Amino acid sequence: MGKKTVIALCAILFNVVTGGFIASATGLPAWSVIGGGTALSAVMGGNQGSLNMAIQREIWMSTIVEGLFADNSFLSKAVNADAFVNQGRTVHVPNAGAPSGVKKNRTDLPAAVKVRTDKDLVFNLDEFTTDPIRIPHADTVELSYSKRESVIRGDRSTLIEKVSEAILFSWAPEAANTIKTTGAAVDAHTVAATGKRKAFTKHDVNAVMLKFNRQNIPQSGRYLLIDADMHAQLLESLTENEANAFHALADVKNGTIGKLYSFNIMMRSSALRYTSAGKAKESTTAGAAADNAAALAWHEDSVCRALGEVVVFDNPGDATYYSDILSFLLRCGGRPMRDDVAGLCAIVQDAAA
Repeated sequence: MGKKTVIALCAILFNVVTGGFIASATGLPAWSVIGGGTALSAVMGGNQGSLNMAIQREIWMSTIVEGLFADNSFLSKAVNADAFVNQGRTVHVPNAGAPSGVKKNRTDLPAAVKVRTDKDLVFNLDEFTTDPIRIPHADTVELSYSKRESVIRGDRSTLIEKVSEAILFSWAPEAANTIKTTGAAVDAHTVAATGKRKAFTKHDVNAVMLKFNRQNIPQSGRYLLIDADMHAQLLESLTENEANAFHALADVKNGTIGKLYSFNIMMRSSALRYTSAGKAKESTTAGAAADNAAALAWHEDSVCRALGEVVVFDNPGDATYYSDILSFLLRCGGRPMRDDVAGLCAIVQDAAA
C-alpha cells in the first residue's frame, strides 16, 4: 500500500470520526456532515485528503524601498585636503602675498628691498554624527530583507548628504562676490519663500564667464552648480540649437549635465539660499519668505574640501537593549582657497515685481 493511500485513508477516517462528533452535537444527519467534510477536504487539500484551514500568510519583499539622495559629485571638483582630516582640527591654507614690482630701465640704485607678506587662511573641521539606531533582534531573524544593511546604507547616505550641504555652504561667497539674475518673473521655489523672483538664464551664465575672464581664471576647470528649478529656467532660455549643443557636452560619468559659456553645469535637487540682505543660509536653517535661490560658480582651484571617511560605531548584541546598536561619524570642512575670492561667484535670484 502506497504512502499517499495510507494518508488518504487516515484522512477519511479522521473525517468520519469528526463528522460523528459534529452530527451528535448539532443533530444534523451524520452522513451529510461526513460527506460534506470529505468533499471539502478534497477541494482544500488536493490529493492529501485532509481537511485544511485557510492560513493568511504575510509576504515580505526581499528588498526594501530606501531613501533618495541628492547628487554630491560636485565635491570632487575642488582642491582635495582629505589628508588633513585625521591630523588635527584646524586646516591652514597659505596664500602668497603680492609679487615683486617690475620697473623698466631702472635708474634708482640701490633698489629698495621689500618683504613679501603671506596670508594664512584657516578653516576648522566639523564633526557630524547620526543618532544611534536600534535594530531589534527579531528584525535580524524574521525579516526577509536585511534591515541591518539597509540601515547602514541609508544612514551613510544621509550623513554624506548633510555634510555635502555643509561644505557647499562653506564655499558660498559674501554679497560682494555675487551677481543677480536678470530673467522674467517666476515663482520663488525655496522652502517657505513667497512672491516672484527673476529667472536664471543663459545671460546670467555669460555674466559670470565675463567676471571670471576678467580675473584671469583658466577656461578649463570651471563649474556651475544649480538646483532643479534653476536648471529648468536655464533650459527655457536656450534656443533649440543652444540646447542641443548644451546636452551634447554632457558628461554623466563626471556628474555634468551640459556645458555653457565655459562652465561645466552640475545639478542637484537644491543648491544655495541667500537672504534678501545677501547673506548665505545654511541648509539646516528654516526657510523664510524673502529667501532667494542661488547657483554657485567656481574654479576647481578656488575652493577646497576636507572630507573624512564614514566611521561606523557598531555594538552588536547589546546586552541591555537585546539589539544591535549602530551610529555613524564623519569629519569635514571647506572654504574658498583665495583671499581675493577670485574664481568664485554666487548667482542669486533677484526679487521681481
